[in-house]
Amino acid sequence: MVGKAPSLDDLAALAEQAFAALPEGFRRMTGDVVFQVHDFADAETLAALEIEDAFELTGLYHGVDLAHRSVFDPNPHPSMVFLYRRPILDEWADNGEVTLEELVSHVLVHEIGHHFGLSDDDIDAIEARAG
Repeated sequence: MVGKAPSLDDLAALAEQAFAALPEGFRRMTGDVVFQVHDFADAETLAALEIEDAFELTGLYHGVDLAHRSVFDPNPHPSMVFLYRRPILDEWADNGEVTLEELVSHVLVHEIGHHFGLSDDDIDAIEARAG
């Protein structure tokens, strides 16, 4: 019997567990970031990022990163981290080397890295040194 794919709520619970497992100082530095799980990025987001295949985007940080914030230019919108369920499940199915929990944690931490002002190259370099 084939198991049922994790729902949006299931993935949100995994993301909450992954965030709770991060060091307390890291969580505190993250601040008031709103986390959301959707099946896919919307068409407007994909177009803005010039991504044609919605399965290519597993997560996204939306907001002004901490490195570029200023008290003279307050950010009216909350910082948000989006996790996209279907692309995450697709990547998980294609990569038998990691658990779904590990993959959700990886995507979550990657997007929080963008919140801190890190580039993809910065994040990749940190991950290479750590693992």
